[in-house]
Amino acid sequence: MAFGDQRVRLGLIFGGRSGEHEVSLMSARSILSAIDPSKYQVTQIGITHQGEWLVGENVLEAMEQGAHGRLTTATLLPQPSRQVLYQLSPRDDGEMLEVFAELDVIFPLLHGSFGEDGTIQGLFELADLAYVGAGVLGSALGMDKGAFKDIMRAYQIPVVKYIIVTEKEIERDLQGVLRRAMALSDFPIFVKPANLGSSVGITKCLSASDLIEALHEAARYDRRVLIEQGIHAREIEVSVLGNEEAQASIPGEIIPSREFYSYEAKYLDGTSQLLIPAPIPDEIARQVQEFALRAYHAVDCAGMARVDFLLEKEASRPGDLPKVYLNELNTIPGFTQISMYPKLWEASGIPYAELIDRLVVLAMERKRQRDALERRFRREA
Repeated sequence: MAFGDQRVRLGLIFGGRSGEHEVSLMSARSILSAIDPSKYQVTQIGITHQGEWLVGENVLEAMEQGAHGRLTTATLLPQPSRQVLYQLSPRDDGEMLEVFAELDVIFPLLHGSFGEDGTIQGLFELADLAYVGAGVLGSALGMDKGAFKDIMRAYQIPVVKYIIVTEKEIERDLQGVLRRAMALSDFPIFVKPANLGSSVGITKCLSASDLIEALHEAARYDRRVLIEQGIHAREIEVSVLGNEEAQASIPGEIIPSREFYSYEAKYLDGTSQLLIPAPIPDEIARQVQEFALRAYHAVDCAGMARVDFLLEKEASRPGDLPKVYLNELNTIPGFTQISMYPKLWEASGIPYAELIDRLVVLAMERKRQRDALERRFRREA
C-alpha cells in the first residue's frame, strides 16, 4: 500500500486507566514489532494507570518497566486548528506547552474504560484527528454490554437472557438482586462488569454463594453489572474490517484452558487453543458472519471489531442446527501475537502488517467523510 512520498505520522496510544492496562501494552508491543518504519513515523504515547500521558524515548519499554521518571508529560488539546501533541516543559514559573509531534492519525490501543468506550474518541473528534476504529457512538455502544444487547434484540439478533443491576442495588438490596438473578436462569449464571473487556471481573457462578461473590467482584470494576444466563456453548469469534462496506473474516473457535475464556486463559497461561477455521457447518459459519456484520452496522462501528458468539454444543431438537447467540462486540480487540482478531484476518488472507495499513487507510477515509460535512447552516438565496 502506498502512502505517498512522506511517512504517515502515526500516534500509537497504549496503557490507560482500565483493568486492561497490561493487555494494552502487549498489543502495543506486537504492533511496534510489525509496523513498517518506511511507511510510518511512530510517536509512542503511554497513559499511566492514573491517566497521565507520557512521551519520550522508548515509551513502551519505560511503561513495561515502570520507569516513568525518564518520560515527559504530554497532552492533546481539543482544538481543530492543529493536529499536534504537546509536551509540558518545566519553567521557573511553572510549565509551558511545547510541540512534541505533529500527527496525521491516531491508533488507540486502549482496551476497556477511558479508551474503548467513546471517551477518548470524543477528544480525537474535538481535535479533528483521524483515528483508527469506531467513533463515539459505536465505541460506547460496543463497550456497554447491556445497551449493546438491547440493540441486538431490537435488530432481532439472538442474545442469551440477561438483566442489568447497579452497584447501589447490590449494596441496598442484595437479596432482591439474587432473586432476580436466579429467576433469570438455572445455574450456571455469568456475572460481568457492564463496561469492561478481556474477561476482567467475569465470574461463572454455580451457586448462590458464588453469585454473591461475583456481584461484588464485578462491581469493583463498573457501577453497572450484567447478569446473564449461562449455556453449554462453544465460543466462536469473527473479525470485521471496514467502514460502511465492511467484511467479515472466517470464524474461529476458542477452546479455553479453563472453565471459560477468562483473562488468565487469554493472556497468561497460553494454553487455550484457537481453532482457525472453526470446525462448524458452513451454514453456521455464514450465519455468524451475517450476524457479525449486522451487529457492526447496527451500532455504527468503523474500522475494526471482533464479534464473539456462543454456539450451543447440542441442538435442542434432533435434526436442528445448534442455536447461535451473539455475545459481544469489541471495538478495540486485542492485537497481541496470540489475539484472535489479527489471527483470523491472517487466515483470511490479510497478514498482520497489511492489516495495520488497512486500518490506517480506513481511519483516513472516515476523516475525509467528516471533513466533507457542512458545519454551518447556509440559507438558500
